[in-house]
Parts: sequence; structure tokens; C-alpha cells
Amino acid sequence: MPDICIIGGGIVGLATAYAISQKSPDANLIVVEKEPAPAKHQSGRNSGVLHTGIYYKPGSLKATTCRTGKRAMQEFCQEHAVPFEICGKVIVATDDFEIPRLDAILQRGHANGVDCHKIDSQQLREIEPHARGVAAIHVPEAGIVNYESVCERLVTRLRESGHEVRFNFRVAQIERQARQVILKSNRDHITAGRIINCAGLYSDHLVRLAGGNPVARIVPFRGEYYELRSEYRHLCRHLIYPVPDPKFPFLGVHFTRMIDGGVECGPNAVLALAREGYDWTTIRPGELFEALTYGGFQRMAFKHWKMGAGEVWRSLSKSAFVAALQKLIPEIQSEHVVRCRAGVRAQAVTARGDLVDDFQIQIDGRISHVLNAPSPAATASLEIGRVIADGVLNG
Repeated sequence: MPDICIIGGGIVGLATAYAISQKSPDANLIVVEKEPAPAKHQSGRNSGVLHTGIYYKPGSLKATTCRTGKRAMQEFCQEHAVPFEICGKVIVATDDFEIPRLDAILQRGHANGVDCHKIDSQQLREIEPHARGVAAIHVPEAGIVNYESVCERLVTRLRESGHEVRFNFRVAQIERQARQVILKSNRDHITAGRIINCAGLYSDHLVRLAGGNPVARIVPFRGEYYELRSEYRHLCRHLIYPVPDPKFPFLGVHFTRMIDGGVECGPNAVLALAREGYDWTTIRPGELFEALTYGGFQRMAFKHWKMGAGEVWRSLSKSAFVAALQKLIPEIQSEHVVRCRAGVRAQAVTARGDLVDDFQIQIDGRISHVLNAPSPAATASLEIGRVIADGVLNG
């Protein structure tokens, strides 16, 4: 019987298994994943940024795990030959109104120990010749990596260490017993001493499946991307971000150099019509009904309806999406970009309609639930895994 079973073959689940294997080499671990391969959802559909922790409240779990996790991720990539690059990033204020918010981000960055400094418009043009703004923050330590490649390498390392990673195992039932927990799929079952739920978009479902009550519910937000055509990739040299609007819970569209040489533009943020709904045609009525009838979502939508409507319009209108991109790079034209992939963010929302800002881990006896792990969870994953491992092994 495995000592510990981790549900979820995304980067947080695999990093948690890896952390436990490093801290307790004799532990018998198994990771189960409903898909036929790792990182098929959030972990393989993000922007691939090595975040620095500049945005996050000092002392928060996001801030502390991001800083330590970024260093751990770079070391892991170096040790295991996963390509990454420290390319740098600029956060651009496009008008004087955004300067106070830019300064507040700079203060947070300094408080979190981030290598960052304010630059003027001329210095911005030297770093990103096609970007326009009145001022910016330069963050030279920001980087890029392919997190799907990281997940594949984690699977290899776990298997090399004698642990099992089982795909095509969808948890349908969770049965608690005095000294063990039984996970059942439609065809098989696994008995383990402890369970760690890293199921991402379905993490709250598993809390209820285990007989618990999630402190917040997951609401899925789809983020859609365009990419620069190859002949226009020179318009973005590094990472170009806007100053986030504190009234809106997402960062806004930005430009991201990818490790394969491409440049992606986005994402927006619209309610997904299914928890794994990567386009407007993928609809799961039960999941959509669950989101729309949740009081927390209704309260959140009421607070942010105007911005939400703008996000939907940018999803439906390429010209509106391009107009948002032109705030950062004015010479971008519609013919310069083509639509590419989309991702869905698992965002925990409280009954009051507040988005849970920090990472959230809910412990219920022999089961630990990772209930909220949005960005920068991929960057922080190895440190998040260490925190969970400490709790499980020392609890």
C-alpha cells in the first residue's frame, strides 16, 4: 500500500511528489492523473514565465514560495537539462495616471527582494524599442521556461526513484477509513495512508467527494492568446507587461517571449463554459450551471461586470484585442497576430464574491487539499511541494 497518493499530474502535484521523495526517500508514493500524459491543463497551457514575486503582498505564501521556488526551479532545470532563459521583463506605465500604481509595485518588489528598478521612457526604448510608456519597471531576473517539459522530467525522476505515476486514472469515489483512504476509479482502486489533492480545476469537487466542505469554490476563467507572426517577432525582445488595474483581479494582456522563440500576446479573462472549456463551443451544462448559480460568482460578476464585458468583447473581436495590445506596442496591427491556444485558470472564489488571492491549502485529516494555486504556482511549485511535504511528513 502506498504511503501517500497525490491526485493530479500537473506541476504542483508532480512537484509535491518530488519534494516528498527528496525529503523521505523511503516513502512509497503514487501519483494519479486522469489524462494520458502530464500537464494537459493549467501546467501546459500557461505563458511559461519564471515569475519573480514582484506583485505579491510581502510575507504572503505567494511571495515567499515564488522567491524560493524560482531559484529551485532554475536549479532543477540546470540539473536536468530543461531549457530556460533569464530574459528580463518590463512593466510599463502608459500614462501618468498609472505612475502611483507602478511605484507601489516597485515597493513590493524591493520588499520581496526582487532585482528591479524604475526606468524612464528613453531607457524603456533601449530595452524594448517598440514599446511605449512614460515610465517602467525593469525586472532583469524574470525568465521563461516550458513547464510541460518540467513536468515530463519530474515524471521521469519519480519513476527512476521507484515511484509510480499512473495516467488514465480518474477519481470517482473517495472512501475514508480509520488508517487509510481508498480512491476508486471506474475500473480500479488505490489504497493509501494519506492523500494530497492537487487536482487544479476540480480540486473543490474532490473536497466534496471526500465528504468535506471547500472554503471556496473554483470558477474557471479562460485566457485566450494570439501570437506574433514570425516576421514580426522582433517587436518584442523580452517580456512586456502592463501596470495591473487593482480593481480587476487579472494582470491584463501582455507580450511573452516563449522558450521556443515565439511571442504570445494575451491572455484575456472570460468565464469558461466548462472547467476545461478552451473555446466558446465547449460547454458542460452542469459545470456552467454550477458556476452561474454560485452566489460567490454572482457577487463577483456584479462587482466587475463592466470590465468583464470588456474581456468578453476582446474575446469575440480581434480588433478589440489588438487595440489592447497597442497600448504597449502601438505599431501592432491586426495582420501581425494570429489566434493560438487558450488556457483555463482555476480561480477560487469565496461565497462573498472575493477572489482568493493567496495560495490556499486545506487540511482535513488524512487528506490535504490544494484549493487555490493560480499564477505564480508553476514558478513556485517546487517550494509549494516542499511546504506540503513538510506538513504531511511532520503532521
